[in-house]
Amino acid sequence: MSGIAIGKLAGLAATKVQTVRYYEEIGLIAPFMRSEGGHRLYNPEDVRRLKFVRHARELGFGIEEIRELLQLVDKPETSCAAADAIARSHLEQVEIRIEKLKALRKELRRMVEDCSHGHVSECRVIEILSDHRHCGGEH
Repeated sequence: MSGIAIGKLAGLAATKVQTVRYYEEIGLIAPFMRSEGGHRLYNPEDVRRLKFVRHARELGFGIEEIRELLQLVDKPETSCAAADAIARSHLEQVEIRIEKLKALRKELRRMVEDCSHGHVSECRVIEILSDHRHCGGEH
Protein backbone atom coordinates (compact mmCIF):
# COMPACT_ATOMS: atom_id res chain seq x y z
CA MET A 1 0.00 0.00 0.00
CA SER A 2 1.61 3.26 -1.07
CA GLY A 3 0.56 6.82 -0.74
CA ILE A 4 1.62 10.18 0.58
CA ALA A 5 1.46 10.58 4.34
CA ILE A 6 -0.34 13.64 5.69
CA GLY A 7 2.88 15.26 6.92
CA LYS A 8 4.51 14.90 3.52
CA LEU A 9 1.35 16.21 1.81
CA ALA A 10 1.35 19.25 4.09
CA GLY A 11 5.00 19.88 3.31
CA LEU A 12 4.52 19.55 -0.44
CA ALA A 13 1.67 22.08 -0.31
CA ALA A 14 3.50 24.37 2.15
CA THR A 15 0.76 24.14 4.73
CA LYS A 16 0.22 22.61 8.16
CA VAL A 17 -1.05 19.15 8.99
CA GLN A 18 -3.89 20.75 10.99
CA THR A 19 -4.94 22.63 7.87
CA VAL A 20 -5.01 19.42 5.84
CA ARG A 21 -7.16 17.80 8.52
CA TYR A 22 -9.49 20.81 8.55
CA TYR A 23 -9.90 20.74 4.77
CA GLU A 24 -10.60 17.04 4.99
CA GLU A 25 -13.13 17.61 7.78
CA ILE A 26 -15.07 20.15 5.69
CA GLY A 27 -14.90 18.00 2.55
CA LEU A 28 -12.46 19.91 0.36
CA ILE A 29 -10.00 17.02 0.19
CA ALA A 30 -10.20 13.37 1.16
CA PRO A 31 -7.55 10.69 1.64
CA PHE A 32 -7.67 8.19 -1.17
CA MET A 33 -6.98 5.40 1.30
CA ARG A 34 -5.93 4.59 4.83
CA SER A 35 -2.97 2.49 5.86
CA GLU A 36 -3.44 -0.69 7.86
CA GLY A 37 -2.70 1.43 10.93
CA GLY A 38 -5.45 3.89 9.99
CA HIS A 39 -3.14 6.67 8.80
CA ARG A 40 -4.39 8.92 6.03
CA LEU A 41 -2.70 8.40 2.68
CA TYR A 42 -2.98 10.76 -0.26
CA ASN A 43 -2.11 10.64 -3.95
CA PRO A 44 -0.44 13.21 -6.24
CA GLU A 45 -3.85 14.60 -7.26
CA ASP A 46 -4.47 15.44 -3.61
CA VAL A 47 -1.26 17.50 -3.63
CA ARG A 48 -2.55 19.49 -6.63
CA ARG A 49 -5.96 19.88 -5.00
CA LEU A 50 -4.50 21.08 -1.70
CA LYS A 51 -2.25 23.56 -3.54
CA PHE A 52 -5.33 24.81 -5.42
CA VAL A 53 -7.24 25.32 -2.15
CA ARG A 54 -4.28 27.00 -0.50
CA HIS A 55 -3.73 29.39 -3.41
CA ALA A 56 -7.44 30.22 -3.60
CA ARG A 57 -7.41 30.99 0.15
CA GLU A 58 -4.37 33.24 -0.32
CA LEU A 59 -6.39 35.14 -2.94
CA GLY A 60 -9.18 35.56 -0.40
CA PHE A 61 -11.73 33.13 -1.82
CA GLY A 62 -14.12 31.78 0.78
CA ILE A 63 -14.58 28.11 1.56
CA GLU A 64 -17.90 27.90 -0.29
CA GLU A 65 -16.43 29.62 -3.36
CA ILE A 66 -13.56 27.13 -3.29
CA ARG A 67 -15.99 24.26 -2.90
CA GLU A 68 -17.84 25.45 -6.02
CA LEU A 69 -14.58 25.86 -7.93
CA LEU A 70 -13.46 22.37 -6.94
CA GLN A 71 -16.75 20.96 -8.20
CA LEU A 72 -15.91 22.59 -11.53
CA VAL A 73 -12.38 21.18 -11.43
CA ASP A 74 -13.93 17.73 -10.98
CA LYS A 75 -15.92 18.27 -14.21
CA PRO A 76 -13.30 19.62 -16.66
CA GLU A 77 -15.62 19.28 -19.65
CA THR A 78 -18.03 21.95 -18.35
CA SER A 79 -17.95 25.58 -19.40
CA CYS A 80 -15.72 27.88 -17.41
CA ALA A 81 -18.52 30.48 -17.22
CA ALA A 82 -19.30 29.46 -13.64
CA ALA A 83 -15.65 29.80 -12.60
CA ASP A 84 -15.55 33.20 -14.29
CA ALA A 85 -18.70 34.27 -12.45
CA ILE A 86 -17.23 33.20 -9.10
CA ALA A 87 -14.00 35.09 -9.80
CA ARG A 88 -15.88 38.20 -10.99
CA SER A 89 -18.04 38.21 -7.87
CA HIS A 90 -14.96 37.84 -5.70
CA LEU A 91 -13.26 40.68 -7.56
CA GLU A 92 -16.28 42.93 -6.93
CA GLN A 93 -16.10 42.15 -3.21
CA VAL A 94 -12.36 42.88 -3.17
CA GLU A 95 -12.94 46.22 -4.88
CA ILE A 96 -15.59 47.13 -2.31
CA ARG A 97 -13.19 46.24 0.51
CA ILE A 98 -10.45 48.32 -1.11
CA GLU A 99 -12.73 51.36 -1.20
CA LYS A 100 -13.66 50.84 2.45
CA LEU A 101 -9.99 50.49 3.36
CA LYS A 102 -9.16 53.70 1.49
CA ALA A 103 -11.84 55.53 3.47
CA LEU A 104 -10.53 53.98 6.66
CA ARG A 105 -6.97 55.07 5.82
CA LYS A 106 -8.17 58.61 5.13
CA GLU A 107 -10.00 58.81 8.44
CA LEU A 108 -7.10 57.35 10.40
CA ARG A 109 -4.66 59.77 8.77
CA ARG A 110 -6.94 62.68 9.66
CA MET A 111 -7.29 61.43 13.20
CA VAL A 112 -3.53 61.05 13.65
CA GLU A 113 -2.73 64.37 11.99
CA ASP A 114 -5.23 66.17 14.22
CA CYS A 115 -3.56 64.80 17.34
CA SER A 116 -1.68 67.50 19.24
CA HIS A 117 0.31 64.97 21.27
CA GLY A 118 -0.85 66.59 24.51
CA HIS A 119 -2.81 64.87 27.26
CA VAL A 120 -5.42 62.15 26.85
CA SER A 121 -8.07 64.56 28.14
CA GLU A 122 -7.49 66.65 25.00
CA CYS A 123 -6.58 63.81 22.63
CA ARG A 124 -8.24 64.05 19.22
CA VAL A 125 -7.80 60.32 18.62
CA ILE A 126 -9.68 59.48 21.83
CA GLU A 127 -12.32 62.12 21.08
CA ILE A 128 -13.01 60.77 17.59
CA LEU A 129 -13.11 57.16 18.78
CA SER A 130 -15.46 58.12 21.62
CA ASP A 131 -17.99 59.88 19.42
CA HIS A 132 -18.57 58.71 15.84
CA ARG A 133 -20.02 62.13 14.95
CA HIS A 134 -16.47 63.53 14.95
CA CYS A 135 -15.47 61.32 12.04
CA GLY A 136 -14.80 63.13 8.78
CA GLY A 137 -16.37 60.58 6.44
CA GLU A 138 -19.78 59.00 6.27
CA HIS A 139 -19.83 55.50 7.68
